[in-house]
Amino acid sequence: MKSGVIIIGVLLLILAAGGFILTRNTNRQSFAPKSVSGEKSPEISGPQVVVQNLDTPWGIAFLPSGEMLVTERLGRVRLGEKLVATLSQVKEISEGGLLGIAIDPDFSNNNFVYLYYTFSGDVSSTLNRVSRFIFKDSKLDGEEIVVDNIPGAPNHNGGRLKFGPDKLLYITTGDAQNPSLSQDKNSLAGKILRVKGGNVEVVSFGHRNPQGLAWDNTGRLWETEHGPSAHDEVNLIEQDKNYGWPDITGNETRAGMISPVIQSGDNTWAPSGVAFFEGRIFFGGLRGTALFEFNPVDNSLKEHFKGQFGRIRDVILGPDNMLYISTSNQDGRGNPFAGDDKIIKINPQKL
Repeated sequence: MKSGVIIIGVLLLILAAGGFILTRNTNRQSFAPKSVSGEKSPEISGPQVVVQNLDTPWGIAFLPSGEMLVTERLGRVRLGEKLVATLSQVKEISEGGLLGIAIDPDFSNNNFVYLYYTFSGDVSSTLNRVSRFIFKDSKLDGEEIVVDNIPGAPNHNGGRLKFGPDKLLYITTGDAQNPSLSQDKNSLAGKILRVKGGNVEVVSFGHRNPQGLAWDNTGRLWETEHGPSAHDEVNLIEQDKNYGWPDITGNETRAGMISPVIQSGDNTWAPSGVAFFEGRIFFGGLRGTALFEFNPVDNSLKEHFKGQFGRIRDVILGPDNMLYISTSNQDGRGNPFAGDDKIIKINPQKL
């Protein structure tokens, strides 16, 4: 064991023959922000809907071109509004399905896109995996499994994928409705994982259902996590630390365990995607039905658009320094508005 890193095992990059069906819809237009590569975006004063009529979008990722890839939980991948792939191996079950998406930092050379999805294992078991695909000419193919057999369940699947400043892939996994797995260092469940070379490393453990990751401008990793009936969390992640689930929740403390920076108390945020912008941490609230803004300097928390858009799943900072949020009102727990679900563009400087 080197540098305090826990190695789960050597990965086998398994070529999955077939397994997904490519579907196209030529009647839809793809969406790309008007400015990329650090250019200034035109000033916008209020929220703007940029994509609509989606079905439970979960993850958003931007290509180097500025175009947006979006996952829908039932197994579809869209380029803006344009349907580019349907993955038949995805098992949509309650909170499970096609979840996170990440673009390889070297995409311009390798065209790699990573997806996190739920699937059926042996004897009708529910599992999750992370696979790598090649996305080229609006086609997604060439699946190779990167991390397989992550414990899954109808709920608590985690599912967020993000590349860190170190250009390594980070993964959040839930406890798969088996809380003891979060404290089991030999299990992939209830962890934040990192893929390095041929190994899967445990960054932190003791997590219940983490769904958001973001790095601040000093390189610190922040995470959002669903608590048990309230007591949702925003955590500052440190290597090899134990974040306590299921032994402690909320502001409870115990030797050798880390408590959250902030937590929701008796209220419920159901936090998911998170983004960092100019010293502030923005995260979406599903049950909280708001865009939350957290200032880690004074630990203040603000709510934006409370109830205006319903359930908010992902929050990502675009290449134009605008926030992009996805609604999740078609997921069976929301009350859909006309045109739901949507991707909405927000100027964080106007909040």
